Amino acid sequence: MLITRLAVPPPHPAGWPFTIPAVQHLAAGLDLTARVTFLVGENGSGKSTLVEAVSDVCGINSGGGKAGTRYASTGQATPLGGALRAEFTTAGLRLVRGPRTKRRAFFFRAETLFDLGQNVSGLPGFWEEDLTEQSHGEGFFTVLDRMVAGPGLYLMDEPEAALSFASCLRLMALMDRVAREGGQVICATHSPILAALPGAQILELDDDGIHPVAWKELHLVDHWRRFLEAPDAYLRHVLDGRTSRREPS
Repeated sequence: MLITRLAVPPPHPAGWPFTIPAVQHLAAGLDLTARVTFLVGENGSGKSTLVEAVSDVCGINSGGGKAGTRYASTGQATPLGGALRAEFTTAGLRLVRGPRTKRRAFFFRAETLFDLGQNVSGLPGFWEEDLTEQSHGEGFFTVLDRMVAGPGLYLMDEPEAALSFASCLRLMALMDRVAREGGQVICATHSPILAALPGAQILELDDDGIHPVAWKELHLVDHWRRFLEAPDAYLRHVLDGRTSRREPS
């Protein structure tokens, strides 16, 4: 393990994001118990906010990139990043906060990946390919294959955004390999596929805070299972009473 615990010691500042239940939960501390941790929850539950804050603690710009290197115009910590405290193992301190050339930490943020690529594609230590000449999914794996490997801390925010079912399975295999090689992954996701990785720690963020949950008990998994079994049960609530599915003529 590289990071074993996250906490935001009270008193908390007023206002967002300290009003989010998951952030308030961090007053008591949060133990990370596995090489791969998934943060799962609805939009607005604080998943991305927490991953961004971890990136700040690790010296990675919250827009994504490598530890020790800033790409955004400001480089300022997020509100939560300035308050978050992380407990590192000796290996974690070496890989995340050691000499800059020895650091092995990367933040893969789907939302800003292609903006990052405009700044670093072709530079030493990154990838050679031009991401604009690839599909979104191909571009994602160009970066993942090059930057997520071996011992290191890898933060991910919705990496499944451009990936097909098969590509999600490929990413799961990459995460598993990284864990076996001594790395650590903290991933915010909406993907029931990724969250099914055996041995991963799954933390569900909701109105009551942060809770360890088994994969089969996730609300996300339950909703997908129910939807795939009977789409009309969901579609009739969102299609204004229209026929939810049209059978082929």
